[in-house]
Amino acid sequence: MELILKSNNQESLAKIMTLAKKLNVVIEKKDADLQDTSKEALRNRILNFKAKRASSFGDAGRWEKDQREDRYLPLI
Repeated sequence: MELILKSNNQESLAKIMTLAKKLNVVIEKKDADLQDTSKEALRNRILNFKAKRASSFGDAGRWEKDQREDRYLPLI
């Protein structure tokens, strides 16, 4: 099991870490500041996103056309 705790309160984190050590729980510290959150990195992550499976919503264009049969939509 993995449990992720986030806090800016160092005193609370110290107490939690002390308790975890007493309970023989493995602690892995990961600093959120180390993650690359620059605009360029976020842009690349969005542009290179690949879904793990096909959308369960079907064809959005077909749905839109069916919903708006009374109007011409040049999409399809």
